[in-house]
Amino acid sequence: MKKINPLLIIILALGVFGIITTEMGIIGVLPQITQKFNITPSQTGWLVSIFALVVAISGPFLTLLASGINRKVILLTAVLIFAISNVVYAYTTMFEVMLIFRIIPAIFHPVFFSVALVTAAQLVPPEKSTKAVTKVFAGITVGFAFGVPLTSYLAEKISLEVAFLFGAVVSIIAFLGILAWLPSMPVKEKMSYGKQLGILRKPLLWLNIVTVIFIFAAMFSVYSYFAEYLGQVTHMNGSWISIMLMAFGIVMIFGNFLFGGLLHKSIPKTVIMFPLLYAVTYFFVYYLGSYFIPMVIIIIIWGAVHSGGLIVSQAWLTTEAKEAPEFGNSLFISFSNLGITIGTSIGGWFISRSGIHELIWIGIIFSLLAFLSIIIKIKISNLNGAEAKLGD
Repeated sequence: MKKINPLLIIILALGVFGIITTEMGIIGVLPQITQKFNITPSQTGWLVSIFALVVAISGPFLTLLASGINRKVILLTAVLIFAISNVVYAYTTMFEVMLIFRIIPAIFHPVFFSVALVTAAQLVPPEKSTKAVTKVFAGITVGFAFGVPLTSYLAEKISLEVAFLFGAVVSIIAFLGILAWLPSMPVKEKMSYGKQLGILRKPLLWLNIVTVIFIFAAMFSVYSYFAEYLGQVTHMNGSWISIMLMAFGIVMIFGNFLFGGLLHKSIPKTVIMFPLLYAVTYFFVYYLGSYFIPMVIIIIIWGAVHSGGLIVSQAWLTTEAKEAPEFGNSLFISFSNLGITIGTSIGGWFISRSGIHELIWIGIIFSLLAFLSIIIKIKISNLNGAEAKLGD
């Protein structure tokens, strides 16, 4: 194999960082967008939910369809679309246009992720593939830690246009790196569609999917309005909101390792604990959200718990998708984004009727629904196991 530039893995991670910054960075600037277009917070929330909805609908199918296309072409196309979309966000004067350019890059989001992870694994010797994939996947956490708050900071201190152009520049750098360093990667062996789709016949997989939807709805029904909540309830200014977004994201990095360690010890126990822990966190957010210093402390805890939702959900879903792990990951991307759509949409609707402070109860309800679905899945699994033993 031709020697690969060691920076290429970092470039792929940068591409992931750019995509997460584009997808989630908008959460930190929702107040500015609301003001720019003179619309309501619930309307602005559609910029988050429509992106996630498109990913949810198109993810698995487009990943399957793209499985025969040269991987370099897919990666270049995706990051270029994200760069163009950020430029449109920066300069459009029409909310409808911005909404359209949330839909277009969302189509390429799951394809880029699945291809980037597979590509990273193939660029290095087999014994180093796990580390390579981990580095690329780290772009997600770093995107939350720095991409989202930096977007918010640039919008507050300079302008909304500069904030979006930052996202465009990141994607352009990734584009140039992939163009220069990634060799052409035509697909030599195409995995059978039937084998991948076969896992959808497993009832227990669908119970895990329901859990993923509820967990992400619990997370993003509130997090999508993070900046609005801190501004209106905690009375933080734009600078403090940016700092809190960054603190939230940095803590997510450590929380990721914490929950990873817990999952290594016991997946069921960690999965059962997670939604209850999130519900308790939300209770503190609700009752102490109007107090500045307590809220700063709670945000640190919230960030650590929030990060667990990503890895806990992915681990839980893939326990029922071992026969086709790549397709299982595309299902995770798809249905986690469906959860984001549901959570953000219901959260926005609830805000318009009951106010931003009462929004926390939506997050608590979704957390408890996630807990209930987990318990049902475990009970059915135990029952099936007992019946299998009796059959023997």
